[in-house]
Amino acid sequence: MTGVVITIRETGVDRAAAILGKLDSFNPSEMLAKIARLIQIQTQRRIEDEKRGPNGEAWAKNAAGTPILRRSGELSRSIDFAVNGNQIMVGSGLVYSAIHQYGGTIVPKTARALAFRIGNAFVVTKKVQMPARPYLGISEENAAEIIDEVTAYIRRLIG
Repeated sequence: MTGVVITIRETGVDRAAAILGKLDSFNPSEMLAKIARLIQIQTQRRIEDEKRGPNGEAWAKNAAGTPILRRSGELSRSIDFAVNGNQIMVGSGLVYSAIHQYGGTIVPKTARALAFRIGNAFVVTKKVQMPARPYLGISEENAAEIIDEVTAYIRRLIG
């Protein structure tokens, strides 16, 4: 009689089960909070140092010649995060934060014109067109940093 003998040996199953058992301590909220905090830091770094949108494009210069999105530092300090279930939210609650992110036209609400100072010059105008200077978002470098953070988090869990 002709036959075939097949032998199956399992190796590593106990080790794999032990590693997977360590994932019982996985806390999604903790990991999401770490990611959110990292995105907050990345956003602040973009405002304070990089001066580029998440797509890598440099922000348009301003008429005053002052550092872009960094006049008082308030925008950077206002960047906050929240974790709600499986969602991360990162942004600013400042009333002017959206106009910087998306750009737009500023017009007077109750006066006939806008009046403001740029350096030593006093300007009166009907409207101001603000270019978009996106500071919120995730660049390729940011994404790589986030993946590194998640990988490190999981490695700490499985030891």
